[in-house]
Amino acid sequence: MILTIASGKGGTGKTTIAVNLALSVASAEQKSRLLFLDCDVEEPNAHLFLKPSVAAREDVAVRVPRVDASRCTHHGRCTVVCQFHAIAALPNETLVFPELCHGCGGCALACPEKAISEEPHVIGIIEEGHADGINFAHGVLNVGEPMATPVIRQLKRRLSNEYDLAILDAPPGTACPVVESMRGADFLLLVTEPTPFGLHDLRLAVQVGRDELGLPVGVVANQDGVGDAGVDEYCESEGIPILMRIPLDRRIAEAYSRGITVVDALPEYRDRFQQLMHSILKEGQE
Repeated sequence: MILTIASGKGGTGKTTIAVNLALSVASAEQKSRLLFLDCDVEEPNAHLFLKPSVAAREDVAVRVPRVDASRCTHHGRCTVVCQFHAIAALPNETLVFPELCHGCGGCALACPEKAISEEPHVIGIIEEGHADGINFAHGVLNVGEPMATPVIRQLKRRLSNEYDLAILDAPPGTACPVVESMRGADFLLLVTEPTPFGLHDLRLAVQVGRDELGLPVGVVANQDGVGDAGVDEYCESEGIPILMRIPLDRRIAEAYSRGITVVDALPEYRDRFQQLMHSILKEGQE
């Protein structure tokens, strides 16, 4: 199973759920092959809790155009082809903006003078290793780079049938990096909080994951007991199961602030997260 854990907004406890679920499953099923991918490449933080030993690193690069000024006639066909405005043909110079380029290669194909070639532009790295029986990898987008999706796409190449379970910790929101993290999943677990803000962003995440991508969806209500009943009413009306409720508990917040997982600080939660996994498997089969 490929399980993506996401949320419509940041700060709902998405990484907390992902990390503690992975640790609980790994401890319950020692023979299972578990993969954890932190897809929040702009600010990955799962490693702060899982503390993996990094065994390998690799660069993530996109191919950007390189213009041969001696052959370029500045006719502008490359500019017409590029839908992202990553190349601009001026009367005496053709400019390239690597941060806007999506690496499609269309400009090179469109150039009749063959003045455009492609060269790699490194936008981030991927680190992978092991932690407590979990195969771990995360992407790190270089500061100043605007496109996280290529890093996530390369990170997801580690998905394979050799793993019994893959947990993907998605970025917050509903933009392109989130869609890439959701794409190909077997189940989508959305983490929310029972507030008007949490409900608003939960609706958006459901629209993307269930309505657009067709994924089965379940919800975890974090900080349960605060706010109002809006999330419960929405989930009931939409037929979305709330698979777990985590109350607002100072002990959990204190553990998180120290980089300590919930299942280590409060061992009774290990059984609850294992039950959450059983519920996910059951919902995913229906």
